Amino acid sequence: MIDPFILKHLPHRPPFLWLDRIVEITGATIRAEKVLDTDLAIFQGHYPGYPLMPGVLLCEAVFQAGALLIGQSLEAEAGGSQPAGVPVLTRILGAKFKREVLPGDTLEVSAQLVERMGPAWIMKGAVRVGGKLAMQVEFACARKEG
Repeated sequence: MIDPFILKHLPHRPPFLWLDRIVEITGATIRAEKVLDTDLAIFQGHYPGYPLMPGVLLCEAVFQAGALLIGQSLEAEAGGSQPAGVPVLTRILGAKFKREVLPGDTLEVSAQLVERMGPAWIMKGAVRVGGKLAMQVEFACARKEG
């Protein structure tokens, strides 16, 4: 079951929603999870006989967590009402992949605000599996209205 907070703050929907639940939001940090079903269609083609979660989708999970953090922050600034627009990715500053992620794994996704400069949000995030770092990325987002 997908956390209603996620559905409220992200335009993404299955099969391109890479978060299931929010674990914690505190200030400038968010932690979320995604269970990778063993029968996801992505594993049929990446790679047949040795299925791996694509690194670009690990990045996407972090970007979605960052968008949730931005949405929550903007909602708090607006006194509880959800402002118009959605956060969009504007820059990937770097990504490092440390270990393979397999079908059945639970992604432990985190994103943290590094700096906010006007409409730009500079962030960093990571995916862990079993507490071990699988990937990390730095990125920037901006809110697109309308």
